[in-house]
Amino acid sequence: MSRRISLSKEVLSEDLGQRVDALTAKYFPQFSRAHIQRWIKDGDLLLNQEKIKPRHIVNVGDLISVEASEEISLKDLPEKIDLDIIREDDDILVLNKPAGLVVHPGAGNADGTLVNGLLNYVPDLGFLPRAGIVHRLDKDTSGIMVVAKNEASYLNLIDQLKNRTVKRKYLAVVVGQPVSGGVINKPIGRHPKHRTKQAIVGSGKEAITDYKIKEKFDGYTLLLASLKTGRTHQIRVHFSSNDFPIVGDPLYGGKKKFAPGTSEELRKKLAEINRQALHAYSLSFNHPINKKVITNSAPMPQDMEELIESLRQHASN
Repeated sequence: MSRRISLSKEVLSEDLGQRVDALTAKYFPQFSRAHIQRWIKDGDLLLNQEKIKPRHIVNVGDLISVEASEEISLKDLPEKIDLDIIREDDDILVLNKPAGLVVHPGAGNADGTLVNGLLNYVPDLGFLPRAGIVHRLDKDTSGIMVVAKNEASYLNLIDQLKNRTVKRKYLAVVVGQPVSGGVINKPIGRHPKHRTKQAIVGSGKEAITDYKIKEKFDGYTLLLASLKTGRTHQIRVHFSSNDFPIVGDPLYGGKKKFAPGTSEELRKKLAEINRQALHAYSLSFNHPINKKVITNSAPMPQDMEELIESLRQHASN
């Protein structure tokens, strides 16, 4: 798949004396500065039909034009996958990912992923890195994600994540009863023996999780977690390290662990959730183009709702 880019704009009087690369970025904000530099280098961006250098100063009435042909950067194929879109405009889309859906194609998951579904829904995402996905959720974690629909939005959202201005909140049902909320500040890195796991290791990267108690049950707790960093499996590793693993978590102990006094009936209910009981509940960020604060939430999925109801009934008996 390829696309033809054809753009043109006359320099306005208010832009007299500006550099051509900066002005092109202003006139066509859907493209990144790096993309514009590549056009100039390849001779695809012209000023008055002539090749120029990035620092060239423009005059009123000059014609900036781009004629470029570009190939798709992703080789993954589009697939019809139902997407639960919460919000969408020309620059972003916010969706609710179901548990069980892998985000990126990889070993053992060459297709049937969120990327494949996005490429079917918005084919032009194939021209962006990772189909515009700026952050990920584990296969069996449900919840809210944001996807960029153009280069400028992609780079802006990446910067927001690096600068830790994106606010991500999760709901988790854990085994145990923390006395109160708190902050877990423990470095996370690859597990020294099990390559599919993460662990608390001294040489790991900084990882910070805030958490609050939302609801207490008999031996179990619903927690609201806020990420200050975004390490792989961060919440799962942190909660397990504090001895309250997430219910149903097969990697970090929650699948086989039960609180003291858990009845056989409740054990069966807990076993019915075949994933970690973790849901990305809320996402807040600045819109990459208009800069307005956007906050969206994804409703609790049915399996976690049923789990919580079972815990409430058990606690009331």
